[in-house]
Amino acid sequence: MSNQPTLVVLGASGDLASRLLFPALLSLEYRERLENLRIIGYARQEWTTDQFHENLRAAIDLHAADVDEKYLDKFIERIDFHGGDLSVESLGSLKPELDGPAIFYLALPPGVFADAAETIANAGLADETPGFRRLVIEKPFGTDLQSALALNEQLHKFWREDQIFRIDHFLGKETVQNMLVFRFANRFIEPVLNANHVDEIQITVAETIGVEGRSRYYDGIGALRDMVQNHLIQMMTFATMEPPALWDAEMIRDHKVEVLKSVRRVDPDRDAIRGQYTAGLVDGTPRIAYRAEPGVDPVSHTETFAAVQLHVDTWRWEGIPVLLRSGKRLAAKAHEVVFRFREPPTRLFRHTPLEHAEPNWLVFRMSPSECTELVVRTKQPGLDLEARESVLRAEYATPDDREASAYESLLLDVLEGDHTPFLRFDEVEWSWRIVDPILTAWQRGAPEDYVGGGDGPAGQHRFLGPGHYWRPLLNSTS
Repeated sequence: MSNQPTLVVLGASGDLASRLLFPALLSLEYRERLENLRIIGYARQEWTTDQFHENLRAAIDLHAADVDEKYLDKFIERIDFHGGDLSVESLGSLKPELDGPAIFYLALPPGVFADAAETIANAGLADETPGFRRLVIEKPFGTDLQSALALNEQLHKFWREDQIFRIDHFLGKETVQNMLVFRFANRFIEPVLNANHVDEIQITVAETIGVEGRSRYYDGIGALRDMVQNHLIQMMTFATMEPPALWDAEMIRDHKVEVLKSVRRVDPDRDAIRGQYTAGLVDGTPRIAYRAEPGVDPVSHTETFAAVQLHVDTWRWEGIPVLLRSGKRLAAKAHEVVFRFREPPTRLFRHTPLEHAEPNWLVFRMSPSECTELVVRTKQPGLDLEARESVLRAEYATPDDREASAYESLLLDVLEGDHTPFLRFDEVEWSWRIVDPILTAWQRGAPEDYVGGGDGPAGQHRFLGPGHYWRPLLNSTS
């Protein structure tokens, strides 16, 4: 029996593994964080290990930047390849190779997660006699509440909850994790992040791209399932959760579930809108309508934009709207969480141009740049009492920093057995409970059209109170 851990990547020849997993593992090699890890690539191709190495080198050359050949050679030496299908007989051939701890990463289509997990167990590979066994699955975790519950029931027939690592790559982004650090490690900021001082929270994930060859997956899934149910709702939990007593995986996840359970039931007619892009100019380039994209049903009602208004009925956030929106073919790429502060008392500045100043904003930006910004009002230089907007900006990284990708961080946490950035099933369940009424309502009707290259459908603005507005997307590129 060996103490050497083995990572088995099922679907090792696929796009996810080639584009994200193996480049992230190579970067961990460069950081010397893989220690004695052994890697087995597993896929349908009947390649030799040398053939797999050749294909992997080509993929890394395409997807990884600044490759150090010394570390690449060392990384390649860690990897063996086994060809086979998802049958008990084929997977069972791996058993002699796994005489120590093992991790199974399902870089596979979502429809086979449950069957693959069952087959791994039936092949005797979930037996923890030689060492721990862990199962890693990518989102989506179901397509609605019932399918998520069914998937979880199938997984739990063979795997304990503590063995399962559900990856949402947004939670591996360093700037998402920085939100918790900024909120809870700075004495001056935490006392003002509540309903007494904040009157709105906006969470935006805007993309300029379309379906980019993913129409077979995306059409019928849409923005609500693809982005809001997982990424944006998870970002909301980080923005609104209470401070845990300890930096502990279960305690942090308990606090996130508290947020999800406290979300008021959504009225789909009042609290949700959807849109679908038409032809337009994006970054000065003409782009076709969604329904004209290859592989998309020409009469598709799949939404490419979704916006939802939520209320987190906790002591801290009672009455404060949390606005989530995500869409494709928008004017600019912008991933951010924004707190809008209430207008200050203006007795001092009554009857002056400062009586009704623009709001202050606290901005956590993940893309296109990574930073934290505090938007404040300062005096405009000159003889008159006038204000201008000033931005106090803290860049997340300096040019000398070597940032870690989301997958680097998440893979290292899997290797170390740290569940902190991974979804426990009750998080998955409660996030589906939030959006399920919307999915049911959207089985009828059609999305609102919006021109590609704009800021999305007009319907999104109905969530906003008097004097409120969405943060402009183009401002988010500063």
